[in-house]
Amino acid sequence: MRGDLVRKLIAQALSAGLAVLAFVVLALTGATHWGLGLAVAALAATGWQRRVRPQADSVAETALLAAGILVGYARHLDAAFDPALAATALVLLGLVLLVEPLRAAGEREIRTANLPVRDWSPLVAAELPAALLVLLALVAGAAAVPLPAWVALVTALLVGVAAGAVALDLARRRFRPAAGGGPVRRALRRHHPEFLLYFSAPPGSEYQVTMWLPYLERLGRPFLVMLREPELLSTVAAATTAPVVYCPTLPAMDEALVPSLRVAFYVNHGAKNGHCVRFTQLTHVQLHHGDSDKAPSANPMSGIFDRIFVAGQAAVDRYPRAGVHLPAEKFVLVGRPQVEGIEVRRGAVPTTAPTVLYTPTWTGHHADANYCSLPAAETLLRDLLARGATVILRAHPYTTQNPASARQLARLHELLAADRGRTGRAHVFGAAASRELTLTECVNRSDALVSDVSGVISDYLYSGKPYAVTDMLDLRDRFPADFPLAASGYVLRRDMSNGNDVLDRLLGEDPLADARWATRTRYLGDFPAESYAEGFLAAARRELELNAAVPTPRTADATASATG
Repeated sequence: MRGDLVRKLIAQALSAGLAVLAFVVLALTGATHWGLGLAVAALAATGWQRRVRPQADSVAETALLAAGILVGYARHLDAAFDPALAATALVLLGLVLLVEPLRAAGEREIRTANLPVRDWSPLVAAELPAALLVLLALVAGAAAVPLPAWVALVTALLVGVAAGAVALDLARRRFRPAAGGGPVRRALRRHHPEFLLYFSAPPGSEYQVTMWLPYLERLGRPFLVMLREPELLSTVAAATTAPVVYCPTLPAMDEALVPSLRVAFYVNHGAKNGHCVRFTQLTHVQLHHGDSDKAPSANPMSGIFDRIFVAGQAAVDRYPRAGVHLPAEKFVLVGRPQVEGIEVRRGAVPTTAPTVLYTPTWTGHHADANYCSLPAAETLLRDLLARGATVILRAHPYTTQNPASARQLARLHELLAADRGRTGRAHVFGAAASRELTLTECVNRSDALVSDVSGVISDYLYSGKPYAVTDMLDLRDRFPADFPLAASGYVLRRDMSNGNDVLDRLLGEDPLADARWATRTRYLGDFPAESYAEGFLAAARRELELNAAVPTPRTADATASATG
């Protein structure tokens, strides 16, 4: 989004600009200390750039900085020729040229967590660019003192030896792969997983997979989590004791997909799902990461899966309503196990000091999926505060990716903070609502919900408490036809012009109470409250038992030829 682009451009400009300035000062002026200081600042900027743009190519900047620092070093040593400094220059040149290719090669290797494998070379390769920046900063410090050139040479050789060891190990893997697979495959064979949870999504999407991990663990069967983006590894690994494997390439997936696997579960319609669906010996099951009336919930790509686990009949009906016709046998009603901790409550909302949960969604990737109510939210919040309501504001994790949404959300936080200071009402927002509390805890603390079109409404429906839905597409009378959950809720217009009327019904007489209970069954299934999650667990176990025969795995060569 635009905020990320601006940050990346600033990082690029700082890194390149400071590197050029430092080189000019060191090479063309006598202000050596100033030049070395600028070089260290440029190295810091390059490090920040790598955090903002992990794949950034900083060879030009580091080459300029290395050259400038060496010029400053030579000037401070005041020697005609120093063999140690010349050797340092050669080592630094080699590192500048080799570090990026080694990092890229390391990124093509499997990385793991929660698995007894000590695979050092990909990890070291990933840290080499940072090590080179630190090395150049140390050499700049040695030049400023100045220390004898052999000190810089020894330091550079230590990093050079590490880079050489990584290069040799990665070359051995490439040209002389181990018979029977590498250490990751051997460890996974010993683990003997029966199913995998496959996940590919941008950083910040971890909630999509972590919401399912507790229920997959309750199956009591060994499994693994397969990731396709490296940034997700540490977060997902911290949420489970199951092995987590990052597979950057198709051959890496071949390495990780051991013969004991029978079923693959998915939680979204990511573009890389097809990389795993190609393994025909597995049964492929789509779980989704929420149940909502959003357009993506009826994605035609669902047809590539063998099974589609859905919460209730409403999710099945969503597909033909969107013009997507799939065989009925693909669908399995399993409920929405994540709602099992939600307290069910009948009865009217408290007439004094109600607590209202507000959950604006994000803007989406496309205009026709922009259900975000943040542009009109200040009017809504002021109306709620005027009624003496306590507000829990829990925004979508992607909200801050859009600069306009981030500003609007910050304004709402200011509004709630000011009211809390003035009235003492315990409004909850920011990290307190999104990190310190779970969605279930937010639902249980509230008496009513105001939400955009999102999966939060389906989850809230389980509680039986009233909710309002924002019509940000301004569909008016057509809104309940396109988004049936709205028929059991109170619809807020895009400009909030009917806000008082909606809040009167939401927080007062609640005439749709009976309709909600019928909708609840259609959306969330008819499973006993005391064993609600068992609907999913039983369906998942059936899939594993149906595929209990050990499959015949396709070899990597056969897979490669099948995919062209």
